[in-house]
Parts: sequence; C-alpha cells; structure tokens
Amino acid sequence: MTRVVRFHRTGGPEVMQFDDLPVGNPGRGEMRVRIEAIGLNRAEAMFRSGAYLEPPRLPARLGYEASAIVEALGDGVNGFAPGDSVSVIPAFSMNDYGVYADTAIVPAYGVVKRPNGASAIEAAAVWMAYLTAWGALIDIGKLGQGDAVIIPAASSSVGLAAIQVANSVGAISIATTRTRAKAAALRKAGAAHVIATSEQDLVAEVDRATGGKGARIVFDPVAGPQVEKLAEAMSPHGILFIYGALATAPTPFPVIAAMQKTLTLRGYTLFEFVRDKERLARASAFIEVGLAAGRLKPVVARTFTLDEIIEAHRYMESNEQLGKIVVTVPR
Repeated sequence: MTRVVRFHRTGGPEVMQFDDLPVGNPGRGEMRVRIEAIGLNRAEAMFRSGAYLEPPRLPARLGYEASAIVEALGDGVNGFAPGDSVSVIPAFSMNDYGVYADTAIVPAYGVVKRPNGASAIEAAAVWMAYLTAWGALIDIGKLGQGDAVIIPAASSSVGLAAIQVANSVGAISIATTRTRAKAAALRKAGAAHVIATSEQDLVAEVDRATGGKGARIVFDPVAGPQVEKLAEAMSPHGILFIYGALATAPTPFPVIAAMQKTLTLRGYTLFEFVRDKERLARASAFIEVGLAAGRLKPVVARTFTLDEIIEAHRYMESNEQLGKIVVTVPR
C-alpha cells in the first residue's frame, strides 16, 4: 500500500485527502518509482478545482513533476535500472497518472535521468518550468541575440525560467508584475527590465526598453484583457504565446494590432512536444548544459512536506511566492 493524494470532488485545497491504495507492479511501458520530492504547478490547482484543460475523473490523482528513485520496470522499458535517480516530467494526463504519493506508477516516456549534481529538491523544480520556456521561446519562437521578450507573471517558476532562458541566448528579458513589490527580486533574478503593470504604462515602458522597436515575443500565462496592451507593445511579425488562463475575465482578440503588425497569437502548452523524442532530447540537452554552466538555476521559493500538501496549495494560490514550491516526501 502507498499513500496517495486524491480528491473526490472539485474545489479548493481542502478537497485533497490521503488514500491508502495498492501500488501494484508497473505494466508495459511503465515504471514504479519512490517519490522523493514533488514540484507543484498551477495546473494542478486548476485540475483540482475543475478549471483545467480536461475535467478530472473522480476520484482523481494529482501531480505532474517529481524527483524519484526507480523501484521496478515494466516490460519494454529500456535505459533505466532499479536504483536510478530520475525526474518525472509533465508528459501525461493526470487522469491517468499522478505523483502526489509516496510511491507511484508512471509512464516511461515521462521519465528522464536526473541532471548531474542536482539534489532531489532541485530536480523537482526543473522540468515543467524550463521545458515550458524552451518549447515556446527557443524551439518555436527562435529567440536569439537582441530579441526582446515580455514575460508576464514573471515571479512564477516558469516566468523565472523564461528570464534565464532569454538571458542565456542574449535576448532582452522584460518581466512584468502587477505591483512594484517583487520588482527588486525580479531584477536580482536577472530581468533586464521590470514593469509594474498597475503602476506603469506597459506600452510606453516596453517602447523605452527596446528603443522603440517593441518586443518580438510575448510569453503570457495570464491572458485576459491585458492581451490588447501586450499586442500593442510588440514588434511587427511578433508571436504572442498564451500558455495559461489565470485571468478571470474574457480574453479579447487584439484585431487592430494583429492586423497592423501581422502578429501571430498562439495557444501553447509543453504537451505539444514532450512526447516527441527528438524535441525532448533537444530540450533536455539545452537544459542540462545550461544547468551545468550555471546559466539556468531553478529558484525554490519554499518547501513543504507531503503531510502539508493542503498548506502548500494554499501558499501556491496566494501568489506570494517567487519561484517554485517543492513538497518533500520524507521516509
């Protein structure tokens, strides 16, 4: 038996509960892993509340991302052995698998070797953030030297990863945050420019930061009415990636700016490439080289234990954090 966090109805953090379930043996293409640390993601809170990309099949598990030790391999799984230190990456549906547990069955396609030298906590904070940023900014957006990228909600783990990825290729990282409260921390985290959108004119500040050129890429997890301002702040032929829907208000299509500048507005999640072995290998190489060189370094805001999972979700929804929330699984 193993302890598994599940929810039997949708709602706030309090709907999560511990269920003792048989862990079983891995099937074909699967492995059983002992969880060491879990990286929390906003998607899990949305799934728990019934507001995610897919509705949960109740009772539902949670958890996309973890560091773990391989315990057993199913048929057809190659390249791993019991005892290996690995990372579970977001590559599956939480209706099928989840890593909020002491021990979990996970698909082999959603497991990679742990980066050299990374602790269990660091390894749980790497993959969702850097894979999400790499896919949009590098693989699709071809971000490079001198390009400007606007990064809304920049204090999130993905936002901080995007700042680091942009800086690593010589791009100009423009972080946005609602107020000035996190501005100094974002500058310390590497943002070339920080804009407090409730206190400053976004378009004017981007214009100032880019010498009037505008930003070629926007990497937005919020959506909502601000999309119109973001489009106004872009350069011709730019790409506006929307990879989240944190705004509660509807998202307008910025018709005039899109037509004037021939912009591309694109929905995006990392799921479009993580099951592609070649693209995942390129992403992993980029991330591992960046980690080894110190250009990429996950920022951990706070840690909790698995027993504190409800408190951890409440903290995640408070928006107080700067970086990743990690939940450890003590033995």
